[in-house]
Amino acid sequence: MSALKERLRADLTTAMKARDKVRSSTLRMSLTAVTNAEVAGAAARELSDAEVLDVLDKEAKKRREAAEAYDEAGRSDLAAKERTEGEIIAEYLPAQLSEDELAAIVRTAVAETGASGMKDMGAVMKAVQPQVKGRAEGGRVAAVVRAELG
Repeated sequence: MSALKERLRADLTTAMKARDKVRSSTLRMSLTAVTNAEVAGAAARELSDAEVLDVLDKEAKKRREAAEAYDEAGRSDLAAKERTEGEIIAEYLPAQLSEDELAAIVRTAVAETGASGMKDMGAVMKAVQPQVKGRAEGGRVAAVVRAELG
């Protein structure tokens, strides 16, 4: 079993003992998403830590998008719940890159690929994505690349 999945299970047990309903339900949802990913496909398999991180990243993104949708619909109570769940999941994700760190990585990739305009955006994104995986959302990376090439 991956170390991250083991940590999720241990933290779920702790949250249940502490009667922390929000944390325990969020961790249950996260573990369910991991289990669903493990049994998806032709054969069941154990996920690596990197794959578990991908699942958790998707879950955090779902919470962010749901919170925005609830805000637009005027349901601030549900938006706050989604944000709280997102914060709990974020504790298990790597720290997000700051704007300056992300811009530095993009500038380096632009220089390495010799990109000169928007037509080279794909090549720059291809060079940047492995370096920022899990530490910056794709839309944010694309915006910084556009700004650098524009």
